[in-house]
Amino acid sequence: MIVAFVSFFTVSSYSQSSDTDSLSKAKISQLEFMVGNWKGSGWMMGRDGGKSEFVQTEKIQFKLDSTMVLIEGLGKSQGKVIHNALALLTYNKAEDKLSFRSYLQNGLGGEFPAELVEGRLYWYPNQNVRYIIGINEQGQWFETGEFLQGENWMQFFEMTLDKEL
Repeated sequence: MIVAFVSFFTVSSYSQSSDTDSLSKAKISQLEFMVGNWKGSGWMMGRDGGKSEFVQTEKIQFKLDSTMVLIEGLGKSQGKVIHNALALLTYNKAEDKLSFRSYLQNGLGGEFPAELVEGRLYWYPNQNVRYIIGINEQGQWFETGEFLQGENWMQFFEMTLDKEL
């Protein structure tokens, strides 16, 4: 009898619930506008103030019954990979906010705050930089990057992508 109880307790404690977290699913489902395969181009400003252009793909999927978004981004300039990243967007129930975890091929990464504002995703690598992702009037992914200079946000990045069918 003791062996049966210990066996049941051990198996029960390691099994996971198959129920989906409905609050996380509801919050993450608001990011549905991002889901799909996207391809296009953009530009970014270098430290010298010069613009460089690139081509970009983004593969965005819901994961874990729509409680997480997986983002895979690949950018190239003149045939050379300049951006290769993976990100996970999740909802943190304890803090009632979105979390953006980014991983880069060079080993850098981190967890950053994110929020939805008027149907657009804002994420903040630090307090002086933000990226804003939304869908423009043509149904394209439109993303900008800005840095805070004094009291003004200055754009240093822009990307426009078409959804592949």
